Amino acid sequence: MLEIFARDEGNAIPISAVSEATLPGWLEAHPKSRQWIAAIGFKGEPGTFTFIPDSGGRPSGVLASPADGASVWAYSGLSMALPEGTYALEIEDRDAKLTDMALGWALGSYAFTRYKKPQRSPATLVWPTKDDRAEVERIANGVFLARDLINTPCEDMGPEHLADAALAVARTHGAAAHVITGEELLLQNYPTIHIVGRASSRAPRLIDLRWGDESAPKVTLVGKGVCFDTGGLDLKSREGMLEMKKDMGGAAVVLGLASALMSANTPIRLRVLIPAVENSVAGNAYRPLDIVRTRSGKTVEIGNTDAEGRLILCDALAEADSERPDLLVDCATLTGAARSPLGPSSRRCSAMTTQLPRDCRMPVSAWETRYGGCPSGGRIASRSMANAPISTMSRKARLRDQSSGLSISPNSYRHRPPGHTWTSWPPIQPRNPDAPRAAKQRACARSMPTSGSDMGDCVSAAAS
Repeated sequence: MLEIFARDEGNAIPISAVSEATLPGWLEAHPKSRQWIAAIGFKGEPGTFTFIPDSGGRPSGVLASPADGASVWAYSGLSMALPEGTYALEIEDRDAKLTDMALGWALGSYAFTRYKKPQRSPATLVWPTKDDRAEVERIANGVFLARDLINTPCEDMGPEHLADAALAVARTHGAAAHVITGEELLLQNYPTIHIVGRASSRAPRLIDLRWGDESAPKVTLVGKGVCFDTGGLDLKSREGMLEMKKDMGGAAVVLGLASALMSANTPIRLRVLIPAVENSVAGNAYRPLDIVRTRSGKTVEIGNTDAEGRLILCDALAEADSERPDLLVDCATLTGAARSPLGPSSRRCSAMTTQLPRDCRMPVSAWETRYGGCPSGGRIASRSMANAPISTMSRKARLRDQSSGLSISPNSYRHRPPGHTWTSWPPIQPRNPDAPRAAKQRACARSMPTSGSDMGDCVSAAAS
């Protein structure tokens, strides 16, 4: 039970919802507060609030303007912005989604307390009537679980700790769980999970959790569990490595989601697959240009050891797809290169089923759009990226498909999102394979070497 909700209103301070448009009407109904509101300059701008004092100077109420966006975030900031105490939402709008608002209040109260006690407690909210408290609590608890796992540093959240967290979730909900560890991964044909994690002193693992009626629709969740990513032999910079404890965020999300689904007793056959590894540097670390055969039978040449996420996921996705689930969801912190087509403020999502309503389908990557498949051999819905959110910055970039030698631009898509006009993007044009060599030849010609060794360098460059 979440302690941020109260059933007895008692002396709860009421929170009244206003906006820039409705504030004048509220002041007409409460003329005694007009001078106070004018003095403090409260305008009812989204995401702002103010206290209303009584004649003795004590707070008699709160005026709050909901934040822009989804209703779940309307008052999510108030739980930590308001002083400790008990408050009650007074929302007159019959269409208001009070359950979402209560969930936002709960999510806004989160604090990571494993190593340090919080400086204060969140404000308490009187539970809104006619709302589903059980739903709010199971979703909030699932989100808090994911946040706690992500926030825990790798020293205390390695592959073995992530497996322990998954086993704890399984025990709580009566699910079956199995963990494949170390060399056993090779024996059971999970070679890419093993090759990525073998350099760490903490053995790689594949976590497999199952729950529910076998005859129910099959839902499979796959989460990337890279507990720390140094980049491997293609070592990250200090700045790039600093927050890599979060690289198991996909695994944390699917565990939190699985916990919420099982708490709701959802009528599904649920399976959770988490490849848990630490991408480390050692004498037995995998190397650039190594070739590994994946679980699906396809071979992969390693172009960069810092692209480990797709390696561990391809084995997990191949196993997930072997059951032909009705819904397959993959969550991963993958990859920074997604900023190229989508821009720095967008999140990359991939749809892996055609059974969802059209408005729920997500854009897929360039490879998936062009070829309708993925290296793991899984089933992926082929969707145009024209439905992807295109930021201003991303319009100036092009996504290069190295496999086909083509430069893919939004002009190449038949359907464009309304309101977008791309003028700076050239259409698809074949890439000249001799361009790099020609550039080197031009550079050498401009340099005008004066010694035999310099001339040799130019000849070598031109021939490379």
